[in-house]
Amino acid sequence: MRLALPVCISGGATRIAAGRGLNFDTLYDCNPPMTDRPLRLVGSPGSPYSRKLRAVLRYRRIAHAWTHQGSPESHGLPRPRVELLPQLILAGPGGREEAHVDSTPLIRELEALYPDRSVVPPDPALAFVDALLEDYGDEWLTKAMFHYRWAFEPDVARAAAILPRWSRTDVPESQARAFGKAFAQRQIGRLGLVGSNGTTAPVIEESYRRLLRLLDAHLTDSRFLMGGRPGTSDFGVFGQLTQLVGFDPTPATIALATAPRVVAWVDVVEDLAGLEPAPGDWTPRDAVPDTLRDLLGEVGRVYAPFLLANAEALERGAESVECAIDGRPWVQRPFPYQGKCLRWLREARAALAADDRRAVDALLAGTGCERLFET
Repeated sequence: MRLALPVCISGGATRIAAGRGLNFDTLYDCNPPMTDRPLRLVGSPGSPYSRKLRAVLRYRRIAHAWTHQGSPESHGLPRPRVELLPQLILAGPGGREEAHVDSTPLIRELEALYPDRSVVPPDPALAFVDALLEDYGDEWLTKAMFHYRWAFEPDVARAAAILPRWSRTDVPESQARAFGKAFAQRQIGRLGLVGSNGTTAPVIEESYRRLLRLLDAHLTDSRFLMGGRPGTSDFGVFGQLTQLVGFDPTPATIALATAPRVVAWVDVVEDLAGLEPAPGDWTPRDAVPDTLRDLLGEVGRVYAPFLLANAEALERGAESVECAIDGRPWVQRPFPYQGKCLRWLREARAALAADDRRAVDALLAGTGCERLFET
C-alpha cells in the first residue's frame, strides 16, 4: 500500500498524476529511477517544507544534492510555474528535467520511484491517520511558525539578519541589510494570509504550547509519531518545528522550557539515515496509544473547526472566515489551498475499503476529527 493517486507511466518513470496524493493504491511494481545521478533539491534552511523533504531524502537514503535557493548553483535550473520551496528537479517526459513542488505529493512520488525505507504505513487505516497528522503539521502548525517569526520583534530581527545571507554569505553588507528589511516588511504584511492577527494570536500560541506537551508525552514511550519508525506525519511536524524550536528565539525558548525532549527529537529527525527500520516498527491499528489519540484530539480541537469554517466560507464566496476555535474567536481570509486539503482528506477516507474506513472512524471517534467526515 502506498499513499498515491493513480499514476501514469511515461519514459520509464512513474509519476503522480495530480493532487497531494491522498488516495490509496498499491504501487509496488513501479520502475526504478532512470538515472543514478543525485536528485537536485532546491531549498532553504528557513523553509520548513524544504527541511521536511530533505529529511525524508536522508532517511530514505535517496542520493540528492541540496542547492540553496538564490545561490549561484541554483541559476539555470528548471523553474516551477509556482515559485514554492522546496523544488525537486526530476526527469519529465523525454528525459527533460522539470521542477516539482509541494512536499506532500513529492513524498508520494518518491514512494513510487524508490521502494525501500517507505515513510507510509502499510496498514491503510494507519496510513490515513498518518496523512491527517501530516496535513495538520503542514497546514495548521505553519500558522504558529509564521506567527512567531513575524509577530515578535526579536524573531523578526533574527530572521531579517540571517535569511538573506543563506543564499550567499559574500553579498555586500548594505545589500544584505536592505534585502532583509524589505523581506521582513513583506512577510509581516502577509501575517493575515495565514491567520495571524490580534484576534487569533491567543489561539495559535496556546495550541503551540499544547502541541509541545502532547508530543513530549508521546515521545516518552515512542520514538516517532507512528511507532518505531517515522511516517509522513513525523516529517510534516518536524519541518515546522525546525523553525519553531530550532531558529526563532521566542518559540524556541518556550520549547526548551516546556519540552526539551521535543527539541532533541527535532535534532534527531534531521538525519535518520542511520536508522534501521523493521516492518514491525509501525504502530498496529489495534494498539494505537492514548498519546497518539491525544494528538489527534489537538487536530480536532483546532484544525478541524478551521477547515470546516474555511470550506464554508469558500463555498459562500465570503471574504472572511469567522468561527470559534477552542472557545475563542477566529477571523482570517479564506484560504483556497486548505479548502482543497479538506477535499483530499475526504476523498482519501472515501477511497478506503469498508473495514479500513471503520477502523479509521473508530480511531477518530471522540477526537473532534470525525466532524471533518460527517455528511
